[in-house]
Amino acid sequence: MNHSASYWIKQLELLPHPEGGYYKEVYRAKESIKKSALNPRFNGTRDHSTAIYYLLEEGDFSCFHRIKSDEIWHHYDGGVIHIYHLENKKIKLLKLGLNIEEGESPVCVVPKNTWFAALPAPGTKYVLSGCTVAPGFDFEDFEMASINQLEEYLNLDQELIFKLTK
Repeated sequence: MNHSASYWIKQLELLPHPEGGYYKEVYRAKESIKKSALNPRFNGTRDHSTAIYYLLEEGDFSCFHRIKSDEIWHHYDGGVIHIYHLENKKIKLLKLGLNIEEGESPVCVVPKNTWFAALPAPGTKYVLSGCTVAPGFDFEDFEMASINQLEEYLNLDQELIFKLTK
């Protein structure tokens, strides 16, 4: 059932995402968590959970950003997506895909408050994935990185950091 990126964009009514790629929110919990019950890193209430479809095409990328919640990625169709996250002065690579023998995983987790970016692996035309966030995603919890914020990682892989920063 390998379709094209344009097929999925049209069929799922995906829209351009500010960080790169295409998305559509498909779930937002009807229940919310009050500010008083949340960790102080959140301002206001948050829905229990949210989920989106997320698609990246060859040559596109999700730029370095971070959110205040853990983000769980799920592989649905297409090739492999490389998710780079910056943690403890190291660049860690997660491979979202279905070839377990090659170190890929159909589900990957990016920890909260971690700078991360994603792009299709070499030879991948597109990847259709999903992202689940709990407490639910709110753009108030989203921060796009600047080169200055990632300066301590430049000595590890300057080309990658510049390539995946807008």
